[in-house]
Amino acid sequence: MKRAFIAALGVLLVALALYPITATGYGIRFMLQLFMWVALAQSWNLISGLTGYVSFGHVAFFGTGAYATGILVASHGWHWMPASLMGGVAGAILALIIGYPCLRLKGPYFAISMLGLNEVMRVLVSYFEGLTGGGSGLSLPALHASVQIYYATGLAAVAVTATAFLIITSRFGLRLMTIREDEVAAEAMGIDTARYKLYAFLLSAFVPGVVGGLQARDQGYIEPMAVFPLLTTITMIVMALFGGKGTVWGPVLGAVTLFVFQELVWARFLYLHQVLFGAIIIVVVLLMPRGILGILQQRYQLPRTI
Repeated sequence: MKRAFIAALGVLLVALALYPITATGYGIRFMLQLFMWVALAQSWNLISGLTGYVSFGHVAFFGTGAYATGILVASHGWHWMPASLMGGVAGAILALIIGYPCLRLKGPYFAISMLGLNEVMRVLVSYFEGLTGGGSGLSLPALHASVQIYYATGLAAVAVTATAFLIITSRFGLRLMTIREDEVAAEAMGIDTARYKLYAFLLSAFVPGVVGGLQARDQGYIEPMAVFPLLTTITMIVMALFGGKGTVWGPVLGAVTLFVFQELVWARFLYLHQVLFGAIIIVVVLLMPRGILGILQQRYQLPRTI
């Protein structure tokens, strides 16, 4: 069974690598967006799914990475690849700055503090017009590199999923999950909870920073309302919850299922897709808090590596 799964995964990766050869422009952009959501949902899972610290402001790292990349490309002439990596570094630096004070908070207080962080970052980039373009936005030089960005975003999605697998199957992951189940007991067992939470927080912030940078380069234009929307955080949360938070493949399953569903519904019911998406949120929270894979793990005693 394990070998069959690995073989199927290998075939899928090869197919995705060859896809741009025959794909249309729409197909490439569709998959690029899908990779983005997989990476974002998985990054949220690294902190919220594994430690139980629910972040409602994770898009702050996405927006920070987008602006860091945009400034480096537009004002300093950087190539988009290293600039996107620096976007990830910018996201991680932001997480390091606010990590120590915010991670001391628990439950709704942490969630609200992260929500506040997103609003603070949105206001800050609007205020520094000379650097960020303010409310008028920041335009990047024209670039036709959708295929290259497709591969870069796909690599980010694969990398963060592989990272989730390595963490969940390691002692580091076990310590994070111990914190999630009972932080007081974890501290009594000698686990340095502050340090492990910060490590997870930094990892979870780096990925959206990179993805935000790639999206900024792909779109060619960024402005505060476009890269700091609360809806982006809500969407990545719902995707992770739907598939199964705290699992390896749950965020992937949730991102693929809900993004494809959203695209199909949006194409046919322009004014109903947000209503239906809201209904999905209600169903997931009330009836499926453990997600699809969480339910399957509990019912069939599946390993935590699923």
